[in-house]
Amino acid sequence: MFGSTVRGAALAVVVLAGFAVSCDGDPATLSAASSASSASSASSAPSAGSTPSASSLPGPSEAGPATPSAARGASSSALPGTPPEKVRDAFAGLQATLDGSCTPAECSYFLGRVHDELHGLDAAMKADPKGPGHFPEPIALIAKLDAELGGDRSFKNLKEHQTLLIGTRDKINTWMQGHPDDYR
Repeated sequence: MFGSTVRGAALAVVVLAGFAVSCDGDPATLSAASSASSASSASSAPSAGSTPSASSLPGPSEAGPATPSAARGASSSALPGTPPEKVRDAFAGLQATLDGSCTPAECSYFLGRVHDELHGLDAAMKADPKGPGHFPEPIALIAKLDAELGGDRSFKNLKEHQTLLIGTRDKINTWMQGHPDDYR
């Protein structure tokens, strides 16, 4: 009896360690691991005082608060088939950066967020039913920024181009304020 309890506890530790390592993993893989561990737990005839099975553990959707990039639609790596973010939502995300600044403790996060919000807005504008031709200036400003950044999203490069990055955000904010029908 003692041996099966130890095996069950060891199995639970292995499953929990695997779950902790693969929190960002594919839900299908996690489900398969959960099913496999449930099956082997059932075959070892657990006692009333045994550890809970992996199927009673919180799933990926219950693992805790979402990270900012996971909470965003078009600015994050959206799932295939997911519709892009609406222009008004993407613009609201960009406006949320207006009160931020590049303090030493937050500069990397801030510049990365401005970059991501600009690209989320760009994707939303290009996917909007009005078409990308309806947003020529903001799309052109983001294209100019991308040409300057050269595809390098590193903090060092964003910091080097901080004036252009923030200037692009501010110009797009001004343009959008002049076109309120596009985001209300």
